[in-house]
Amino acid sequence: MTELNRRSVVQGLAATAAFVAGTAEGQAQPPDRRPETPFGFADVERRASDLAKLPYDARIPALPAPIAKLDYDAWRDIRFKPDKAFLGEGSPFRLQLFHLGFLYNRPVTVNLVRGGVATPIPYQASLYDLGRTKLDRALPLDLGFAGIRIHSPLNKPNLLDELISFLGASYFRFLGRDQLYGLSARGIAVDVEGVGGPEEFPVFREFWIAQPETNADALVIDALLDGPSLTGAFRFTVRPGDETSVAVTATLNPRVDLATVGLAPLTSMYFIGENDHSHTDDYRPELHDSDGLQIAAGSGEWLWRPLENPAARRISTFADRDPKGFGLLQRDRHFKAYQDLEASYSRRPGYFVEAEGAWGEGAVMLMELPTDTEVNDNIVACWRPAQAYPAGSPVRLAYRVRTVGGETLHPGGQVVNTFSVAPVASGTAKAAEIKGGPVRRFLIDFAGGELGYYRPDPAKVEIVAGTSAGRITATSLVPNPHIDGFRAAVDVALESTGQSTDLRAFLKAGGRALTETWTCPWTAT
Repeated sequence: MTELNRRSVVQGLAATAAFVAGTAEGQAQPPDRRPETPFGFADVERRASDLAKLPYDARIPALPAPIAKLDYDAWRDIRFKPDKAFLGEGSPFRLQLFHLGFLYNRPVTVNLVRGGVATPIPYQASLYDLGRTKLDRALPLDLGFAGIRIHSPLNKPNLLDELISFLGASYFRFLGRDQLYGLSARGIAVDVEGVGGPEEFPVFREFWIAQPETNADALVIDALLDGPSLTGAFRFTVRPGDETSVAVTATLNPRVDLATVGLAPLTSMYFIGENDHSHTDDYRPELHDSDGLQIAAGSGEWLWRPLENPAARRISTFADRDPKGFGLLQRDRHFKAYQDLEASYSRRPGYFVEAEGAWGEGAVMLMELPTDTEVNDNIVACWRPAQAYPAGSPVRLAYRVRTVGGETLHPGGQVVNTFSVAPVASGTAKAAEIKGGPVRRFLIDFAGGELGYYRPDPAKVEIVAGTSAGRITATSLVPNPHIDGFRAAVDVALESTGQSTDLRAFLKAGGRALTETWTCPWTAT
């Protein structure tokens, strides 16, 4: 930006400062100014299309001295003043702005859209309680912000709770009723596997928040995405509730041929679970924001893949056509599973992505990274189209992401627990001595659906198991009265140490599936 252009922007922001101040809660509003052509999503799409024709500008302007060296605690100490929140006027939503600093040094422009007019919010130190940070001079009006967050009466009608936030790259998080933040969603993922170099992290560089009507039950947020390989126009329609939903409409503009794009990406953390304590001797039995990947395949089959903290990076793909949905879920909702009085992992939400329209051929991609701490996000799930998106050809897609608690997403039985042990063939024989190579036993608990009905007569229920390598050496199925369901056992043998396989199992009665399909990888060690 040239100095002349910058001066023009600053003057424009200064001219709108009074307007923006008047939109804060409890303050007078300016007269309605409706243009002949009101601002809309088409304007964001044009911006994204025009931006895609230009080279990506990776430069980040230097932050002013007072905030350039904020550490985490000092940045956290800067708090937006609730009485300065925007979107009042009887609306159930309030807009707050994250301050720049610490890791968040890329300015984001935030606009209010009222009466069809988009007006940028100028930076004002008076919007914040700066805590220990002292300003020896006024910061520029065009400083920008780190991100946005929205409050609403989510849990109680007379209390404003944080509903959704956008902070850092294209990350956003949102909550349903009685939930606490855990996993995150993203606008887009590019080269998660790092095949063509380091993973790209496109950013939301500008937001437009529409002033909602009085007593509105949804909020519309538009965003402009920019990155080395693509630009994009996003519309988020946020609807709070027991299951808060975010309807996403996006138009992507590839700058280059996009062969490794990830749609509707989700990012989470899995450290230890019921079946894996090799990483720590922590007193807490489980530590994770999500414990499994749920897939609703285009064929109608439902799959459940338990998450793991692997010894090395592991990528799993689930090929499909026109998927109905996928998500990272936190199924274990009981405090006793975590024994953590502060983190409250049992209240972390799951996110489930429901595709709109035909997404074509592709695969749900799951990446699991090793971690030695619970503070690192090490899980990524997204949809990977089979064909590359060619440069210069816009791509339009739509989907909905919703929060999930302990409810079942499909009518059949679901996987409750997964355990892995070394089987004993007979007497004191060890697994390694069983003919056919290394052997492992997997115990899967199924509950829900019609399983309670069949439990008194288990002979009518059959386990169907398969493996992509090696062979299934034994299966068994016994009723499990503690979950009003069944416990299945599957023994698999591989030819040698180091060989890998993908296992599948489900329960059926007659020719009808009673449960989702459990799937799990195993590498013989």
